Amino acid sequence: MDEFEAIRPYADDEVAGVIDRLLNDPAFINVITRFRFPHYADRLGWVLKPLVKLRLRQKFGSTRTVDAMQLKIEPYIDRSIDHATDGVTFSGVDRLNPQSPYLFLANHRDIVMDPAFVNFAVFHGGLQTPRIAIGDNLLQKPFVSDLMRVNKSFIVRRSLPSRKEKLAAYQLLSAYINHSLRNDGASIWIAQAEGRAKDGDDRTDSAILKMFHMSRKEEPFADLVRALRIVPVCISYEYDPCDAAKARELYTRATTGGYSKAPGEDDTSIALGITGYKGRVHIAFCDRIDGEFPDAKLLAQEVDRRILSNYRLFPVNYLAYALWDAQDAEIEVPVATTLFTETELDKARQEWQRRLEACPAEHRPYLILQYAMPVRNYYRVKAGLPL
Repeated sequence: MDEFEAIRPYADDEVAGVIDRLLNDPAFINVITRFRFPHYADRLGWVLKPLVKLRLRQKFGSTRTVDAMQLKIEPYIDRSIDHATDGVTFSGVDRLNPQSPYLFLANHRDIVMDPAFVNFAVFHGGLQTPRIAIGDNLLQKPFVSDLMRVNKSFIVRRSLPSRKEKLAAYQLLSAYINHSLRNDGASIWIAQAEGRAKDGDDRTDSAILKMFHMSRKEEPFADLVRALRIVPVCISYEYDPCDAAKARELYTRATTGGYSKAPGEDDTSIALGITGYKGRVHIAFCDRIDGEFPDAKLLAQEVDRRILSNYRLFPVNYLAYALWDAQDAEIEVPVATTLFTETELDKARQEWQRRLEACPAEHRPYLILQYAMPVRNYYRVKAGLPL
């Protein structure tokens, strides 16, 4: 059996079977029906579900390869972008070699859309889309696992009871990532830390970088870094559809010391992240990491420097920073009126005010934090100050 069988994406010869499973999974058909017909699914589900199943079979039933599946899904991503954003831009893709695999190490704000936007950028840049790391905590339903793995996702096993099992899982994950890049010539997308940066503070967890080395202990860390061809990626959302939910979680943690997710909360975040308004979105592919990095701590600092200095700041970030009670005395932050047109600022003020008013007063400091923190980080990096 393939040593990576339990975590790898599906191969071309498995696509037909996966599609057949999905089309015969009532839970999957129900989700698609509710997504497509949110106002009618309850009353008319008995007639809509068979029609949805038939339409999906017509669209995907003859698909036989992963690439063909992604080509058919791509128009839906484009449609989602058209409906939920004011435009997506990207930079740095032209510096990437279409013949070379890369390890895209990215900041993490949205469960599904972060890798989806990276896929969008590399696809339109003429490169092969990467294999995507996804935590098993998001794969509670069989159809979600099938859907993700048939779209080049591989599983990061987090829900393990013992330290020994977790170490074995990370050893396997390390081996798979190295095998993908070195043997298969396939790029990888993985977040810089476990979980989304809910406070807007994008930082690389050095444990992730150490994990890359676990299966290659005989190789000096600096040599591993060069071999992996690491490209830091910074994704900037003008507005986060999940910002209010993140503010609530941050407030709860601050006031109670912990936070327990409600059943289905991740599903709600995924749906809102896909469909919610994001304003403008920018994906910056930074220069590939090169040079001598003998340990994970130094590498994490360099990744952070590149991601934070490539963050695209929007008017709302400056508006939030102006309200923040933790402004940094060591940096000089320009006033928003010197950077943006009055028309652009007026639009941002209206949207920002709407979000503030919709947020409970006790949660607002944490809403402000999410949008203000990138300003602080950007200008500290630009000034050469430690983070």
